[in-house]
Amino acid sequence: MTSRRSARLRRFGVVAVLTALLSITLQGPASAAPPGIPSESAARSQLAALTVAPEGSMDGYSRDLFPHWSAVEGNCNAREMVLRRDGDNVQVGNDCYPTSGSWYSEFDGQTRTVPSEISIDHVVPLAAAWRSGARSWTAARREAFANDLTNPQLIAVTGSVNSSKGDQTPDEWVPPRTAYHCTYARIWIGSKSAWDLTVTSSERSALTRLLDTC
Repeated sequence: MTSRRSARLRRFGVVAVLTALLSITLQGPASAAPPGIPSESAARSQLAALTVAPEGSMDGYSRDLFPHWSAVEGNCNAREMVLRRDGDNVQVGNDCYPTSGSWYSEFDGQTRTVPSEISIDHVVPLAAAWRSGARSWTAARREAFANDLTNPQLIAVTGSVNSSKGDQTPDEWVPPRTAYHCTYARIWIGSKSAWDLTVTSSERSALTRLLDTC
């Protein structure tokens, strides 16, 4: 092999490495990704199968009826597990609480580096679940719902956007970041389907409109 050809190959190799490094650098923030998010077509099928019923009463409701942030793995509770899952470069202490990291909030496109500024959103709020079937559940089932790491139900977002959402359903509130509307609808439907919760007619219509943005 000539020295000139060797030099060309070395330059090609350097360019390839730099290109790969640049692509990694430009990828942007880590994205929160709850498990089990249905595809658009699956979400439409699941939505069609959900029972449509009027919204139930809030009588008897209390957040305490949905024990949450239960221990789920070693020293880690459900909140800490979601912080680890949804964050980037997360470091944790012996108690499993994050000591550093960054979190990108899909709802509003904001990034935070302080764990206390991140809330874990119940995509289907506990109160909304109560009004759509959870009122009749056992205590154990409500606790399982409130700490669900298997279905698309928990996601790390900024505290401010979580507060603005409250217990509102998609016909009342959607994430301010419009690019996430399709995914939000799919997550909501996936959770309601997994837990056999009902939807109102206006909620169903709103979810259909959100799926139309996919």
